[in-house]
Amino acid sequence: MDELRYDGRVAVISGAGRGLGRDYALLLARRGAKVVVNDNGSAILGEGEDEGPAQQVVNEIRDAGGEAVASTDSVATPEGAAAIIDAAIRHFGRIDILVHNAGNVRYGALDEISIEDFHSVLDVHLMGAFYLVRASFPHMKAQDYGRVVLTSSIGGFYGNKRCVNYSVSKSGMIGLSNVIALEGEAHNIRSNLILPGAMTRMADGLDTSQYPPLGPELVAPMVGWLAHEDCELSGEALVAIGGRMARIDILETEGVFQPEWTVEQVAARMDEIGDPATLKNLGLNGYLVHLGSSFEMAKAEREKLAAQG
Repeated sequence: MDELRYDGRVAVISGAGRGLGRDYALLLARRGAKVVVNDNGSAILGEGEDEGPAQQVVNEIRDAGGEAVASTDSVATPEGAAAIIDAAIRHFGRIDILVHNAGNVRYGALDEISIEDFHSVLDVHLMGAFYLVRASFPHMKAQDYGRVVLTSSIGGFYGNKRCVNYSVSKSGMIGLSNVIALEGEAHNIRSNLILPGAMTRMADGLDTSQYPPLGPELVAPMVGWLAHEDCELSGEALVAIGGRMARIDILETEGVFQPEWTVEQVAARMDEIGDPATLKNLGLNGYLVHLGSSFEMAKAEREKLAAQG
């Protein structure tokens, strides 16, 4: 198979000064992409700023013969995100690839976490994703091309204790990515989620002594594929952790219909309502499929009852 390259493409990668984002930036640049390396250099809690990490990655890319510029604006504000995208337009004339990887961590149980800590994580992860997409989407539509990769997490799909802010943020990525996929479909804009598992600063304080090797280089190839022009996937969620690649789906059972319900009838029919044998993926147009199948079931059952009456 020929090497998949990104010649002529411009990528913006947030949180690219260290860890996963650094590996994404180096991979895309090595294969021909021009890269905006965004990182404000903050500590893991999201505090402080340091221009060093972003510039260091830029230097690595340039030393290897690639093209890159540093951006130290914060994704957590509309103005900062707009400045990040503007850096791509100003220096390279376009934006083809957006990878939102920036993140912070502030732990706390549901009944303990402060409102400030809750919003701090949402502002970087979820709101940062929206701000970056909002600023880049018009450019992608105008050029009829774009690839968006947003960072979700198994915590966003399955939840995890003491990190409600993180789980809510990563769950919100599901809806955001699906809307991008739907609204971008006519403009050759694809959007997908990456659920990475890697040893980065985000794991500080956790007991990882029994973990297998979890290097960022084991995640970067999946992100590279989702960012490539040959990738036609959209509205999907892909896993990359320790050498394992997988796909996560949201499934819905066929369900059952009654023209009227009581609480007792719901309880009595829960096995049918939740029958795992009828689970299926409704696809990118699941919103409409969900409504259509629900309405058709109701119509068919009512027609059946009318015929019997």
